[in-house]
Amino acid sequence: MPSDPASRRQDGKTELTAPELAWQALRQAVDPFGMLSAPWRAQLAWWTHPQDLLRQADASWREALALYEHGVQRLLGVQPDDPVVPKTEDERFADPVWLESAGFDLLKEGFLSLDHRLRTLNHQAPGLCPHEQQQAHFWVHNWLNAIAPSNFFWTNPSAIQRALETGGQSLQAGWNHYLRDLKAGKLLMVEPDAFQVGQDLGTTPGQVIWRNRLLELIHYAPATEQVRAMPIVICTPWINKFYILDLNEHKSLVRHLTEQGFSVFITSWKNPGAELQDLSFDDYLLEGVDAAVRVAREFCGVPQVHLVGYCIGGTLAATYMAWANRHYPAEQMPVAHWTLLTTLTDFADPGEIGVFIDEDSLRTLDQLMARQGYLDGEAMAMSFRLLRSNSLIWHYWVHSYLLGEPLPAFNVLFWNMDTTRMPRAMHAFYLREMYLKNRLVQRDALTIAGEPIDLDRITQPLYAVSAQDDHIAPWQSCYKIRESVNQAAPVRFVLSSSGHIMGIVNPPVNPPKRTYWVGEPGRNDSSEQWLTQSPMQDGSWWQDWTAWLHARTGERVPAYPVANAQFPSLGAAPGQYVLEK
Repeated sequence: MPSDPASRRQDGKTELTAPELAWQALRQAVDPFGMLSAPWRAQLAWWTHPQDLLRQADASWREALALYEHGVQRLLGVQPDDPVVPKTEDERFADPVWLESAGFDLLKEGFLSLDHRLRTLNHQAPGLCPHEQQQAHFWVHNWLNAIAPSNFFWTNPSAIQRALETGGQSLQAGWNHYLRDLKAGKLLMVEPDAFQVGQDLGTTPGQVIWRNRLLELIHYAPATEQVRAMPIVICTPWINKFYILDLNEHKSLVRHLTEQGFSVFITSWKNPGAELQDLSFDDYLLEGVDAAVRVAREFCGVPQVHLVGYCIGGTLAATYMAWANRHYPAEQMPVAHWTLLTTLTDFADPGEIGVFIDEDSLRTLDQLMARQGYLDGEAMAMSFRLLRSNSLIWHYWVHSYLLGEPLPAFNVLFWNMDTTRMPRAMHAFYLREMYLKNRLVQRDALTIAGEPIDLDRITQPLYAVSAQDDHIAPWQSCYKIRESVNQAAPVRFVLSSSGHIMGIVNPPVNPPKRTYWVGEPGRNDSSEQWLTQSPMQDGSWWQDWTAWLHARTGERVPAYPVANAQFPSLGAAPGQYVLEK
C-alpha cells in the first residue's frame, strides 16, 4: 500500500499509517511469503500502467490468434509447428502423443501459451522492485506447474496408456504410494530404507577422533603408504549431512583424496534439537571450524592445514579465514591455503532462493523458530524443492501416483531427504546478516567471535569451484570472492558443468561426462571476462584440484595413523551424529 506523505517523520523515515499497519499485520498472518499478495500486486501494477497493459494485451491477442490458427490446422489434419515449443529439459510433454494427437496437442499448447503469458506479465510487472517481480513470477510459475495437464490422470496420455496396459494395476499401485506418502507426511522421492548410512553410503574407512556438542571430526584411514605432510580439513554444510562427499566408493571426493595421497579430516555436524537453540554463528566458528583445524594440526603435528568449505560450510570457512587473519599473528596463521566449493560470500544476488528473503518472510521464520527452537529440515527442503518444482515435486507426483512406478533407489535423492535442523539463533543470524543485509562483504560490518570481519584481510591462496547450473549458489555470485579477498591473494577459479551437487560430486570417468572452465582471474575481471579468457577442459576438475594441492601441501611423509594416543578412536566412521534423525 502506498505511504501517506503526511506519515513521514522529520527524520525522513516513513511512519506507517493505521491502514498500512493493518495490511502489514494481515499479510504477516495470512501470507508471509507473498504466495497470493505478490501476484496480486503485479496485477494491480499493470492496471496503474495502462499503456504498458495495452502493449501486453496486444501481445496476448497475437499469441491467442496464433494458438487459434494452430488449432484450426490440427483439426483439418495439418501438423504445423508448435506456437510455443516445450523446452528440451521439460519432460512433461516428452511422450510423442502430445504431438501426434490433435486433442492432446491443443491441450499442451493452450497450457504452454497461458504459462508463457502469465509468467511474462508477472516477471515484467511495471512499478515493482526486482524482488517483488521475482516473487510474483516465482509463485505464479509454481501455481502453473501445479495445474499442468500432465499432473492429472485424464489429461495425461502416458498415465491413461499405462492404466490400460496394466489393467488398472498402475492406478492401484499409485493409490498405495499415495497412502504411503500420506503416512510419511511428505512426498517421498526414494524409499526411506533404500540405503543405510555406514553400509551403502559414507563407506570410506575412518575413525571419529574428536567430538564436542557441535560436531564429530572424522579422520580417514590412509589409502597410500605416504601422504602429504599437510592435512586437508573439510568443513561441510550443516543444512545437510556430510556424506554427500562420500556417497559410495565410485562417488566419493573423500576417497579420491585419500587415494591421491592426502590425509583427510571432515566435519560431521550435530543434528540439533530445541536444547541447542542458542547455538550461534560464533559457536559454529569457534567450536566448529576453529576446533577442527586445531585438532587436525595437533594430530599431524604440523603448523598449518588446507581448509575446504562447501556451501554454507564455505561461508563459514570464508568468515573463519577473515577472523583468523585478524585473530592470529601472521606467523601463527593455522591455514596455509583454502578451497571453496559452490559458496556464496556476496549475497547481493543469491539466486532464486532470494524469493524467500525479505523482512516479512524472515519475521515469520523467526517466530516459527522461537516456538520450536530450530528450523525443521523438511521446511527448508520444501523451499529448495519449490525452486525446481517440476523436477523435485511434480515429477514424483506423476511417476509415483499416476504411473504407479516404484521410487528409484538413487543415493543422492536419499541424501537429499535425510534432512537436518537449524538452531534458532545461528540460522536467524545467518539469514538476516548474510542474505538480507549482505554484511559479510562489508568491511568490519560483522563482529564474529570478538573480531571484526573483513574478507580483504585474506591473503592465502584460494581454489574456488562453482557450478554452471547452480540455482542455490549462482556461479556469478560465487565468483565475487575474487573481488572480496585481498588483491595479493592468488585465486584459481573453476566453473564446473552441472548443478549444486553434481557439479561437486564429479569423479573422473572415461569417457568424460562433464566439462569445466579454469583460470586465474584478475582482481578487476568480471565473471564474463574470466569465462571468455578461460579454456574449457573435458572431464573432472578433481584432477586439476589435486594437482594444485600436491604442489602446496608439503613433502610426502609416512602415512598418519587413523587414530593415535592423543586422539583415540571414538567409533568408526561415519560416526554417531550423522545417524541422528
